[in-house]
Amino acid sequence: MFDPEESRPVNDARPGEQTDRVNGEYHYKNGYTQRIYSDAHYVRADQSTTPPRYYVPPERTARESRGERPRRGVSLGAVIACCLICALLGGLGGGAIMTGYMNRRFDAIEQNVTKIEKENLLKQSTQGSVPAASTAYSGGTLAPGDLYDMACEQVVGVSTEVTYTNFFGMRSSAAVSGSGFIITANGYIMTNYHVIEDAYKTGLSVNVIVYDGTRYKAEIVGVEPDNDVAVLKIEADGLNAVTLGNSDAMRVGDVVYAVGNPLGELDFSMTTGHVSAKDRRIVTDRNGGAIAMFQFDAAINSGNSGGPVYNARGEVVGIATAKPASYGVEGIGFAIPVNDATRIAKDLVTSGYVTGKAWLGVTVNNKYNDMYAQYYGWPVGAYVDSVERNGCAAKAGIEVGDIITKLDGEAIRSYDDLRSAIKRHAAGETVEIELYRADASRTVTLTFDEETPS
Repeated sequence: MFDPEESRPVNDARPGEQTDRVNGEYHYKNGYTQRIYSDAHYVRADQSTTPPRYYVPPERTARESRGERPRRGVSLGAVIACCLICALLGGLGGGAIMTGYMNRRFDAIEQNVTKIEKENLLKQSTQGSVPAASTAYSGGTLAPGDLYDMACEQVVGVSTEVTYTNFFGMRSSAAVSGSGFIITANGYIMTNYHVIEDAYKTGLSVNVIVYDGTRYKAEIVGVEPDNDVAVLKIEADGLNAVTLGNSDAMRVGDVVYAVGNPLGELDFSMTTGHVSAKDRRIVTDRNGGAIAMFQFDAAINSGNSGGPVYNARGEVVGIATAKPASYGVEGIGFAIPVNDATRIAKDLVTSGYVTGKAWLGVTVNNKYNDMYAQYYGWPVGAYVDSVERNGCAAKAGIEVGDIITKLDGEAIRSYDDLRSAIKRHAAGETVEIELYRADASRTVTLTFDEETPS
């Protein structure tokens, strides 16, 4: 169970820029063409204007009558027909006799089988070995139905509002639903940051709905945009908290279950699949830095965001976060490993932010790219726009206009590269940074500051 009193630092980077949206949707991508996960709109069935696609079998048309032919005298054909009818009646009579015999045989066999079943059942009941509904498979794993019953008491719906500019250029709002799960009995809930992002930025209310329909107003305890994690708190006690598993111990091929509210309407749906790969570096357009996730093939859709991914033992091993939004792509989902998410959540509860994150103390121009470098005859890298006064970068001698080309031996070719490299370090660590300034390269030594909320 999650312990809010424990705290561990996490290596991470400064929160990124505001997310681009299309028609109020969130989009993730790999930096080029792939779009990952979006909160899509959903039309309820009773509001849809599209007729349902039911299969209607074709009608069988009656054959056209040919009319009656005039009667004629007895012919050779009539005699032959009479003989055939007699033969048919004889066959039916014989078949009836055989059918009666076979029915008596089947009745005798059925009575014998019933007698044997009753004897076996009586024998089992006297030995006390008649099993109740199965609660586990071999190896201590939960039966899927029992896992679902447990998950319904642990998974919640998270609803808020998003504001966007509509087709006519007017500001509008729409409800957005995501998922979350209870991590403490006294009401702490974990979800994705992008589920409550607009509410966090604009002060809109966030509601949490549990399985029995009870609705709570939630407080946003803390958010971590760089890793897409948020913690909420509702005023409730005696809740059924999840058991947190060890995502580091997962293996490719392990069975997993995703439980959430796909499309914001199909609440408390469960899908099943397997771990497809571990340690995927998923880059979003929100922060420019990669988030370490594992890949799985249980079906998830918009609205599953923030919901738990269970292993076969009923332990939460991840937060369902993203999927490719491209048409024709199926069976690819991504989840934040619960070990990473838990460390972040502990800091959010105890400190209100993630402690120990490395901070370079500069702002970087993210428009500087290969084209600018070629035009000016400069190397590719991260162009320094400003330097924080008395920060670690200023103390190390970094100046405005410097181009960072390496960090601790790792090549830096862009703003995104720098952010990703910083995320692999912690506050207090010392690194060497290679710079380009005034047509010359130089190396400085820098000890990272800790990033704190502005």
